[in-house]
Amino acid sequence: MSTDVIIVGAGPTGLTLAGELSLAGCRVVIADQLPAPTGQSRGLGFTARTLETFDQRGILPRFGALETSPVGHFGGVQFDYTVLADCHFGARGIPQSQTEAVLEEWATGLGAQVRRSWELVTFAESGSEVRAGFRTPDGEQELAASYLVGCDGGHSAVRRLAGIDFPGTAATRGMYLADVTGCEIESRFLGDRLPNGMVMAAPLGEGVTRIIVCEHGTPATDRARDTSFAEVADAWQRITGESIHHGSASWVSSFTDATRQATEYRRGRILLAGDAAHIHLPAGGQGLSTGVLDAANLGWKLAATVAGWAPANLLDTYHDERHPAGARLLMNTRAQGMIFLGGEEADPLRELLTELLEDDDNKRYLAGLVSGLDIRYDVGPGDHPLLGRRIPPRRLRTADGETDTARLLHSGRGVLLDLADDVGARAIAAPWADRVTVATAREVTTATLGADTALIRPDGYVAWAGHDPKQLEIALQRWFGPPQEVRA
Repeated sequence: MSTDVIIVGAGPTGLTLAGELSLAGCRVVIADQLPAPTGQSRGLGFTARTLETFDQRGILPRFGALETSPVGHFGGVQFDYTVLADCHFGARGIPQSQTEAVLEEWATGLGAQVRRSWELVTFAESGSEVRAGFRTPDGEQELAASYLVGCDGGHSAVRRLAGIDFPGTAATRGMYLADVTGCEIESRFLGDRLPNGMVMAAPLGEGVTRIIVCEHGTPATDRARDTSFAEVADAWQRITGESIHHGSASWVSSFTDATRQATEYRRGRILLAGDAAHIHLPAGGQGLSTGVLDAANLGWKLAATVAGWAPANLLDTYHDERHPAGARLLMNTRAQGMIFLGGEEADPLRELLTELLEDDDNKRYLAGLVSGLDIRYDVGPGDHPLLGRRIPPRRLRTADGETDTARLLHSGRGVLLDLADDVGARAIAAPWADRVTVATAREVTTATLGADTALIRPDGYVAWAGHDPKQLEIALQRWFGPPQEVRA
């Protein structure tokens, strides 16, 4: 059996990548060792940048009515994220199980295949393909593909079999997570730091409360070992003095503060994304979202490579762009862990951070750091403020009616956004018509882009903006390969 891309892991990262690849016409098989989705929801929403990523593919309505919060925190110190334009803390109250269901429906609707109870046991890369061996209910199965992507979590089999190093800091403490019913638990949205540890509690509706329990001195736990609700309830009582033993949990889990990052996100025909590439303390709900952003960055580049039109080194820019983003994620979550989970010795840090967050510039810095809104990729020469940044959400009017910048990206193609009726720019882009859509429009909002013409990559990031026709042609070749007549 053969396909274009094998994805190992059917979590949010793997499913997002499958949708991106399938949208571009790739044949995709997702292999997951579990017989069915767990139904657990470690994540309860996604960041503003991830919301925009789903919106640019037209799948945001599938989540139903979304509640966004203008207020977030850094290390438990609360502040307003709307100091940044077009920003909020993110969508909240979306169980990870729902996110996975939406993404699986999207990906399989585009042709991706999900194979459950398929455990990767070996692979070999030779020439132009990767041959992967799986243990399945029907015996050993082999699948050949052009590329293999590990989206299989912190204990990634793909990363291990590829021999990719995963350096970082080992876990120093164990913590618990549970969804509890059958007892009244006081809400503790930002956590309570008490002499024996820290606890959080947030109502999820229908009598369910999500609790997080971080007891000082709890050793790092082995996630392969089943955690009982009794352990969680015992730790809760030791910290708070309150008993929740008369309740029950629909599921319980454990986690640690281990922080690691793969040295390579790509080795030949093997790639890593999501938790397979980076693990960290789950501070600020960034894990799921960072994996989705990895997938959105990789998807169009890998699809272009499979299709044969990718310029040289396009696939290498995945590591070049996302590895630094992952490193900043690990930096900020470690910092938040020290502030949030430390005992009395961390009080001066918390006091200092509280003072610093009285300044709007510091709020903007931390909001951009946690949300990913500060990401600016190196996309080539130029000094335009939009260059390398995500295209802001703006309402537009075209000859066919009103639209917006997100809707222009629904097809997963590049976009030349022409707001000045620039015949010359449209003529330059014409030879890339099979890869780049030209959209002539005008803005209908008071907040403007600040650019008459912009070349937008399929992942929503601006590859060129301004007036220089030569630089536009260079950007088209750098990100979308040779023009059509040269390819022919």
